[in-house]
Amino acid sequence: MPDDPPAGAGEAPSTSPPAAAADDDDRVFLVLHRWWRDAQEGAGIEAAGVPYAAAPSGPTSYGMKVLSMFISDQAFTLRRADDLVQPHDASAPAAPSSSRAYALVAADLFARARAWHTDSGKNGGKNSLFPEEGSVNIYPIMLRVSVTRDTNALTVKISKKDNSAENFKRANKILTADSEPVHIWDFSGRTTFILMNEWNRGPQDTRSSDQEMPLEIHFFDLSEPMANGSNGKKDELSLTMSRSMSNGSIMGMDLDSSGSSKQVGTGLTGLDNLGNTCFMNSAVQCLTHTSKLVDYFLGDFYKEINPHNPLGMKGELAYAFGDLLRKLWALDRTPVAPRQFKGKLARFAPQFSGFNQHDSQELLAFLLDGLHEDLNRVKCKPYYEAKDSDGRPDEEVADEYWGNHLARNDSIIVDICQGQYKSTLVCPVCRKVSVTFDPFMYLSLPLPSTTMRTMTITVFSTDGITGPSPYTVSVPKSGDTKTLIDALSIACSLRGDERLLVAEVYNSSLIRYLEEPSEVISLIRDGDRLVAYRLPKDSEDAPIVVFRNQRMESTLTSFGRKSWKTFGTPLVSSLPDTINGSAISDLFLKIMTPFLVSKDDSSDADHIIGKSSPVDETADVDMNSDATESTSINNNACEDETMTEDGMQFYLINERFPDQRMKIEMDQPIRLTGSQKRLHVVVCWQDNGLEQYNFGSLDNLPEIYKAVLFSRRPQDTCSLYACLEAFIKEEPLGPEDMWYCPGCKEHRQASKKLDLWRLPEILIIHLKRFSYSRYTKNKLETCVDFPVHDLDLSKYIGNRGQQMSNHYQLYAISNHYGSMGGGHYTAYVYHEGKKGWYDFDDRHVGPISEESIKTSAAYVLFYRRIQDDDRLDTETGIDSSDCTT
Repeated sequence: MPDDPPAGAGEAPSTSPPAAAADDDDRVFLVLHRWWRDAQEGAGIEAAGVPYAAAPSGPTSYGMKVLSMFISDQAFTLRRADDLVQPHDASAPAAPSSSRAYALVAADLFARARAWHTDSGKNGGKNSLFPEEGSVNIYPIMLRVSVTRDTNALTVKISKKDNSAENFKRANKILTADSEPVHIWDFSGRTTFILMNEWNRGPQDTRSSDQEMPLEIHFFDLSEPMANGSNGKKDELSLTMSRSMSNGSIMGMDLDSSGSSKQVGTGLTGLDNLGNTCFMNSAVQCLTHTSKLVDYFLGDFYKEINPHNPLGMKGELAYAFGDLLRKLWALDRTPVAPRQFKGKLARFAPQFSGFNQHDSQELLAFLLDGLHEDLNRVKCKPYYEAKDSDGRPDEEVADEYWGNHLARNDSIIVDICQGQYKSTLVCPVCRKVSVTFDPFMYLSLPLPSTTMRTMTITVFSTDGITGPSPYTVSVPKSGDTKTLIDALSIACSLRGDERLLVAEVYNSSLIRYLEEPSEVISLIRDGDRLVAYRLPKDSEDAPIVVFRNQRMESTLTSFGRKSWKTFGTPLVSSLPDTINGSAISDLFLKIMTPFLVSKDDSSDADHIIGKSSPVDETADVDMNSDATESTSINNNACEDETMTEDGMQFYLINERFPDQRMKIEMDQPIRLTGSQKRLHVVVCWQDNGLEQYNFGSLDNLPEIYKAVLFSRRPQDTCSLYACLEAFIKEEPLGPEDMWYCPGCKEHRQASKKLDLWRLPEILIIHLKRFSYSRYTKNKLETCVDFPVHDLDLSKYIGNRGQQMSNHYQLYAISNHYGSMGGGHYTAYVYHEGKKGWYDFDDRHVGPISEESIKTSAAYVLFYRRIQDDDRLDTETGIDSSDCTT
């Protein structure tokens, strides 16, 4: 359903609701058309309606009745019925008076119509609201509305998942077409808005079929009286419409006549998932169980609304949040559908619009900042210029910064959620020290690099002595190529005059080289195979030769005809200054020496390679020239090549077109262009040549990581204190975060250190589980062992003169389960009244043991300060081994 409310009375439906009505009740009511027409005429309600005809989607009405016994969802279409006239048009025929005709009206129009019928009934008018029935029956139903790309058509789905069985049955009874057609006039503007909103989308914005708009409709059914009869009690409608107006803004306040708050409930109320809104529900439940915020928003918070703050949302976000909090703490524990609050988020933060999954911490950051600005007690913010410390005492500089901050920012959020940290920058050239003290709303703590990854890489030597050997190293999962090469260099005892060239092998070919130091290793999968070649360090910029081995094989699809097939792992070596056929063969024979199985005279190079064909010694071979293609032969043609006895034959190939090859003659010079860094050579083997070498280690490379059946890797665990240590650790700024040094008058890659200086009453800690790089997104599943009863931050506070307690107790957790691309959010909350923990999973709320709250899903932690004399004497009794997934 659209995030903004419908058009008000006296306005024709439009493609977008007017801004003036943005704060109106966003419900829609379905009433009998004749009842609505009488109210329009009697009360003078001017509103245009759009007629629709309702029809089943798919089966006939009889078939739909049969199917309803077996399936949950029912669907029908609403198609524009332009042949029907508007009921207020006196010049046209009257609309059908059948009981199968309905009107869809907005809440404010319905209230006016209902009030007119009530007054008419009291005065004995002919249009009374069926006084013999005593009362009416109003009940809500949730529909899912999506756009059908046909002309003027909507698809409406009634689902048991969204409604009780009784509501589902009654909605089907009203809306499903029977022998008589159903006509619906829309006076709310909702269907027009949904249609136009979808039609105006570009092709790239088209919604998929599973992204439906939820629309809550209250049925005004005149056919059945309410059970309570006409006893004067408020019905469901009047209880849910308790809203008052102040200065033109809606006040979502459930107040009695004296202006005092109603009695509050337990707060153990769930939130409906409106479609991938679990991220919002999780963050909201944590905030709405922050005791100071609960007391504040259950009181007269509206008196502190700052509608003129240009940085705020005119108080609308605070109103919406306050209204939602009051509903969650109402006596009625029926799950709340936070549509109005979601609509405000979409209005002021478009990144949260729609029904995609988002980050609960990002939502929390926006919400805290927005509430602060809406409730900022400072009406006119003074200007202060930040001053450098210039050697002054930290206490003096910190108080100056904090005072300047409070002069511009003063709200309930600042009172309980904001702290201060010290930031120290040191220039690496002139050693200039800059100290600033900045406020924070929450702490984003990195997870230390205890999340390691085991990787196996096979190292090949080019010295002709040492054979290949696999090495297993442990590197951080979030590490880069440089980290991997450094660890591998230590493992294989790389000499100072050597370097490693790392490449990935697939299908007996080198498909890519890991030459970019900053490339993340998370791109490498466990099933991949990596090799590393030991090359001279002084030849780092010199070209290399890559040898690929081939032998004659027949396949099932070749009908017995043999062809050349690549096998084994490619071998690499540095090229000499002078390159010809003999130099190429000598290099290959040298690096193949460790694979020899016999050492008789037949290993002579001339005997294996054979006599070279006559060739013009003055002819050069340029692999980048067009002559290569004209003289090359394809792979199948190699079958007819006459091989020398007990020998092998070398061919030059083009890296981009490997099927194009040229035979290498022994005395033939080979010339490389200036930009060519790799020479690719194919070695074609005869069977008797293959018998002289052991190719086992070339054919069977180990995988990066070989998973063992029915086994799990040990879960990575770290303490919350280790995360704090990583947060305050001094580290250099990145190249993209250069600091302008006032001493050097230049941008420098300074070192930076953070220290906690002033702690808030409510400490929110965000664990940085999600990492983003140029190529990938990654989630760390590290289980963080966090204290529950006593988080002691005394040793991390730079302000030793602070009198406040530095001990904290956990009271809420926002959890994320799953991967980056999806997953699910829940919340764990400690209930002071019940003295226990509760699991808030959207609309479902239930108790959970304290031993179960520590999991690898913990994402945002909420702590409240405890005084030293109030600290619990009981021990936590929970260690890192209690972390579960």
